[in-house]
Amino acid sequence: MRSDAMKNGPERAPHRSLFKAMGYTDEELERPLIGVANAANEVIPGHIHLNKIAQAVKEGIRMAGGTPMEFATIGICDGIAMGHEGMKYSLGSRELIADSVEVMAMAYPFDGLVSITNCDKIVPGMMMAMARLNIPSLLVSGGPMLTGWYHGKEVDLITVFEAVGKVSTGEMTAEELSELESVACPGPGSCAGMFTANSMNCLSEALGIALPGNGTIPAVDAARMRLAKEAGKKVVELIHRNIRPRDILTTEALANAITVDMAFGGSTNTTLHLPAIAHEAGLKVGLEIFNQISQKTPHLCNLSPGGAHHVQDLHRAGGIHALMKELSIGGLLNTELLTVTGKTVGENIVSSSINDSEVIRPLDNPYHPTGGLVILFGNLALEGAVVKASAVAPEMLRHRGPARVFESEEEALKAILAKDIVKGEVIVIRYEGPKGGPGMREMLAPTSAIAGIGMDKEVSLITDGRFSGGTRGAAIGHISPEAAEGGPIAVVRDGDIIEISILEKRLHLHLTEEEIQQRLKDWKSPEPKIKSGYMYRYAQMVSSASTGAVFRE
Repeated sequence: MRSDAMKNGPERAPHRSLFKAMGYTDEELERPLIGVANAANEVIPGHIHLNKIAQAVKEGIRMAGGTPMEFATIGICDGIAMGHEGMKYSLGSRELIADSVEVMAMAYPFDGLVSITNCDKIVPGMMMAMARLNIPSLLVSGGPMLTGWYHGKEVDLITVFEAVGKVSTGEMTAEELSELESVACPGPGSCAGMFTANSMNCLSEALGIALPGNGTIPAVDAARMRLAKEAGKKVVELIHRNIRPRDILTTEALANAITVDMAFGGSTNTTLHLPAIAHEAGLKVGLEIFNQISQKTPHLCNLSPGGAHHVQDLHRAGGIHALMKELSIGGLLNTELLTVTGKTVGENIVSSSINDSEVIRPLDNPYHPTGGLVILFGNLALEGAVVKASAVAPEMLRHRGPARVFESEEEALKAILAKDIVKGEVIVIRYEGPKGGPGMREMLAPTSAIAGIGMDKEVSLITDGRFSGGTRGAAIGHISPEAAEGGPIAVVRDGDIIEISILEKRLHLHLTEEEIQQRLKDWKSPEPKIKSGYMYRYAQMVSSASTGAVFRE
């Protein structure tokens, strides 16, 4: 076993002595040693309960004859980090999480690994570490949050963000906002819609690196604890069968995940994270494949923020495996691929069925004929940009208007809340990319404010930054190359005409190539916004959003 390097033979007596100092017995040390990477903390609602999940995982490991060894890693709640300097650190934390798990699993050569996660960048960071280490592993999430209720209607975190805009227009009082904020997030779990955390947790099932139900069983459901115990037992089986992440994370598995992503209308952030996971597995996923798969994949689930349903409804309707079963009927999935269950995709989903045909629609009655995400290209996005098309009003699928340029999220939000935005404008927020931000902040506040003041069907927003999975409206992000790298978005001026055609996958600045090049010739790179510490180093190393914002080789 891999752990023999630190525990076997006379020369490892000092090592065993140190293990015994922690209370481990000879019998426990003779078993497979399994790292349990636990991202629990007291600053993320989706992670506040992960110590209970970790305890259940460890019980499962012991039941199967292994010895768990728990360690911690960091995590950021994007909702709490949103709209201030803290959000600059969120995407960058993904690399730190992957690195920290790698460091622990190399310093202590565990025989297997269970990654316990739930939210935002922690999920892809754990997946990246699993692909990089390539030791028998699986992922366990803490599960989605339930929805709240406000005046007889289901609400979630996005309801609160959008209510801020309503207060500014007088549609809601400050007292009503206070009442809403107290009920919108009723307990632990990843926020209730198909936002980034739940998108990635659901895709862990589609990729085959988590057990059935991992993405949709609610955080407060006892089935979540049972799944955690099963995961602990399963990792011991993976060790004995020598099934590793790269046996599962193949190009075909990534294509399956993108197909499922398109069918449930996931967060735009998946176009960052899936390429980054592929990179760690030694594979390449370009943005073009998202369009190719989107074109042939119907949009079958209309979840918040684009629709009225939530992840708890998806679970009740049969979960990710029921959705995959429907996609497989149309020949849209490769069902022969291996998963952490030890079975193929086809064997996993054979007994699944749809329990609510409005939450998971059949192939012949989709919400939209094509997928939830679209990649746009054009002279303003030479390497691509991304939009959650399933959350865009039909009348905004095509839009042409004058640019209104802002150099930061704060500038744009101030103008929006002051209602200093004109119908038909294209709001441009730049220098918010991976390098320029730095950290490519999610900008849920501006998009929610636009929706809150009732202009989400009247203006578009484009940026080299990114959006929360909770964003709705004609919000186009990840424009690459970014402004800080001298991309064309750096030289857009107020009044320039920008044309957006989501249907034609096109983002065009109405200037001649000669004019763009002349402006770029006169352009000067701005001073870094952060000049010390981790995010300064991050800005020097990070690659384009179009390649997953991974570190340059």
